Amino acid sequence: MKRRQILAALCASAFACSAALPLAAQAKDDTVKVGLILSMTGPFASTGKQLEQGARLYMAQHGDTVAGKKIELVVKDDTGAPDHSRRVAQELVVQDQVDVLGGFVLTPLALSAAKVATQSKTPTLVMVAATSSVIDASPYFIRSSFTLPQVTIGVAEWAPANGIKSVATLVSDYGPGIDAEKAFIERFEQKGGNVVEAIRVPMQNPDFAPFLQRVKDIKPDAVFVFLPAGVGTQFMKQFSDRGLAGAGVKLLATGDVIEDDILNGMGDVALDVVSSHHYSAAHPSGLNKEFVQAFKEAYNGKRPNYMAVAAYDGMNILYNALKATGGNTGDELLEAMKGQKFESPRGPIQIDAKTRDIVQDVYIRRVQRLDDGELYSVEFDVMKEVHDPAQRG
Repeated sequence: MKRRQILAALCASAFACSAALPLAAQAKDDTVKVGLILSMTGPFASTGKQLEQGARLYMAQHGDTVAGKKIELVVKDDTGAPDHSRRVAQELVVQDQVDVLGGFVLTPLALSAAKVATQSKTPTLVMVAATSSVIDASPYFIRSSFTLPQVTIGVAEWAPANGIKSVATLVSDYGPGIDAEKAFIERFEQKGGNVVEAIRVPMQNPDFAPFLQRVKDIKPDAVFVFLPAGVGTQFMKQFSDRGLAGAGVKLLATGDVIEDDILNGMGDVALDVVSSHHYSAAHPSGLNKEFVQAFKEAYNGKRPNYMAVAAYDGMNILYNALKATGGNTGDELLEAMKGQKFESPRGPIQIDAKTRDIVQDVYIRRVQRLDDGELYSVEFDVMKEVHDPAQRG
């Protein structure tokens, strides 16, 4: 079935918007529309803005024309609600006639749009949504971000090798948190450690204090933490207020807890936190230094975080694919996205041609105050070419 017929069927069955398709069909053949579904309002708005800024920075640096096609971004707010994300995806495909979808701050938002991507045969760049299984939700999904198991195993291996024998885990109670919890426990115990308790906290409006008191009472060597983007500052304040560091409980984390754009505002409580993740603004490559400087100049001195890098690299994947197809979209574009390898500001990455998932280096980092007086996650070790351990690689 041709894509326009599929869109008409989607329109008729899902929207009763029979007038939309003829209007959309008037789109010029020389334009490739990219629909970004982002959380621009609500608790995850800072994440959505980083994604949009990363995408727009790439276009500013590389132009808005590829293989003779004009690239047009169409940004829509999903408000962090899965039902709204699905409706927005439908509107973008049917009314706006986008050729590519992208974005998705949270796993439920990506999952809600998966059926739309599949039915409309629209290549879709998953720029966050870090649950392992997300990539299997649609054969049209390509991941430009990371998975929680992929970035968790680094700190899970580092901890027992560095004298940390007992750990409590504390994660947000949804897909990525459960993935992180499972990956940490499995790898940490495989390496000889002991997880004394696994704690899950509500994702919406969490109060960490009672959970942190439980950890303090248990007295493990460390607590491993995963939280969704945007709430790290609140967590770190409560970690400090509850006196866990003074009680000898070290903090281990994924990079979500100490995001680059909010880390410097956390203060000394963040010093010496050890984490594993795929991107730090302090990554020492020349390409990353240029990226960070360009981002700061474009966005009033703000640091990019791993969200901005995922969108930046997502646009690189799209541009490379359009060059390979001579500007053709649809299934041909999807195939051209698979198997790509290039140097990112985060380091070398590739898209596994079989799984459509990302393969990348994962870094072990420690928060330090550098010569400019600011806090950064400074890399001191690396795991090379890490596949998602929960996927076929």
